[in-house]
Amino acid sequence: MAPTASAAAAGGGSDEGASALLGLLQRVQSEALRALGPHDFDPKFYVDLPLATDERAADAALAALPRPAPSRAELDDFLSRYFGDPGSDLVPAVPPDFQVEPRGFLPRVHSPEARAWALEVHALWKPLARRVAPDVAARPDRHTLLPLPGGVVVPGSRFREVYYWDSYWVVRGLLVSKMYDTAKAIVLNLVYLLEKYGFVPNGARSYYINRSQPPLLSSMVLEVYRATRDVEFVRKVFPSLPKEHSFWMSDIHNVAIADNHGQVHNLSRYQARWNKPRPESATIDEELASKVNSMAAKEKLYSEIASTAESGWDFSSRWMRNSSDMTTLATTCIIPVDLNTFIFKMELDIGALAQLVGDNATSEKFLKASRARHIAIDSILWNSEMEQWLDYWLPADADRQGVHEWKSNLQNRNIFASNFIPLWLNAYHSGSVCFADEAKSKRVMVSLKASGLLHAAGIATSLTNTGQQWDFPNGWAPLQHLIAEGLLHSGSEAKNLAEDIATRWVRTNYAAYKSTGAMHEKYNVTACGESGGGGEYKPQTGFGWSNGVVLSFLEEFGWPEDKEIACSGKVITTG
Repeated sequence: MAPTASAAAAGGGSDEGASALLGLLQRVQSEALRALGPHDFDPKFYVDLPLATDERAADAALAALPRPAPSRAELDDFLSRYFGDPGSDLVPAVPPDFQVEPRGFLPRVHSPEARAWALEVHALWKPLARRVAPDVAARPDRHTLLPLPGGVVVPGSRFREVYYWDSYWVVRGLLVSKMYDTAKAIVLNLVYLLEKYGFVPNGARSYYINRSQPPLLSSMVLEVYRATRDVEFVRKVFPSLPKEHSFWMSDIHNVAIADNHGQVHNLSRYQARWNKPRPESATIDEELASKVNSMAAKEKLYSEIASTAESGWDFSSRWMRNSSDMTTLATTCIIPVDLNTFIFKMELDIGALAQLVGDNATSEKFLKASRARHIAIDSILWNSEMEQWLDYWLPADADRQGVHEWKSNLQNRNIFASNFIPLWLNAYHSGSVCFADEAKSKRVMVSLKASGLLHAAGIATSLTNTGQQWDFPNGWAPLQHLIAEGLLHSGSEAKNLAEDIATRWVRTNYAAYKSTGAMHEKYNVTACGESGGGGEYKPQTGFGWSNGVVLSFLEEFGWPEDKEIACSGKVITTG
């Protein structure tokens, strides 16, 4: 369950210097926990430290710290002597295509208050923009940060590096901001990582090369092309895209399921190549694993934790057999609705982009694959009683490599926002055929209205408050955007609901920004203007994908001059 040989060789998994550094930083992490205690302790801080001197000298100094634990002052002195600050190996870099008010920016936003705020959100690209310091490439043995060829936009706060699926909504926002070169640079960075590792890692750190994240690279390429019509850009990046598809179709991700008619369908799941504590959260993972006894059980749990991180939904009751017990994570046994939505979209994108660059054989191959996945999604994941797509659970004792027999009771009938994400595909159909026709889309919309997910400030992630961040009452920018963009292309009544969701989301972002001076990673959908909480780290601000979704919603729906943007404004009734 270690990273594959190709990923290790490319990314430093077999590089003694990088491996030695990560081992040292995890020992520093453990020592810091002993010194400081668990209150407000962030283990990621320590594995992001760039080494300022020789690794052996730092290791010897660590071993010489007082026992049983150093004081805070002794720890701080050690860190300042041997390490730089986390994030100091990324240097601020104002994007060259940033303008204070770009020409043609949000032409349908007529409210002075909304426009002034949108320009403030647009201006946040500047403090989030970075370049990787030259020393990262020159001395990879001193950094967990991975070198990248171009400028980056980071999410913000503790997330000091590039993240894969966050980048899609960053790109969407940058395109609204007319920052086309910056958006292209982000895509080229991800293509660079894809070529180096054979997949796009979770993030641009050496400790993230054991897993990917929801695959949206082809979607980024398509959006850049739609905004710029730059065919040469597409030609440059296109050869890499089928390589990512191959990664998600490999044995560790692909699952074969026979439907009631004996037809075998291939769908995909998340599965990290890792069975150890995540370095960025090692002390947390080790504490959780202390609740299980055998080494085999610990390794299985570590694998499930990393696989859940690959989903982007880390963590949620969606992945647990018992929603109150994290040791029951079973992500590798689940065929997720959203992952297969994203891979269908990848197949559709590659088919369209191949046609654009004149590769008709590849185009037909991937359009055929998308048609097969469309049938698979509707055969295995669709539930006509609930009018939703549901995650499918493999039996715990099933042979992972065999053909599974579909059983209706293995669909997860709990309600999550992900149950409605296939609607997004209606915005990206081939020709005149939508993923779900208007009649079916309307039934899904009615189901969404009755689901209990819609609240005053947006769509909740689930109906269950477990204390995990990807559960109730949190709402996340990507989920609002995916569902609203799908509804927008699902008929006139659904379009009204899409605008209502966007309105609620923009208002809660606006209110929170006005009260805190920041954009937030997640929001509490039960109360307008409240940021979200829960999970294994403090709530974060910045924030890349939240900025991108707000700008995208304002671009798509506009904001009339007489429409109130404060929380007290009237919201369309959804029933």
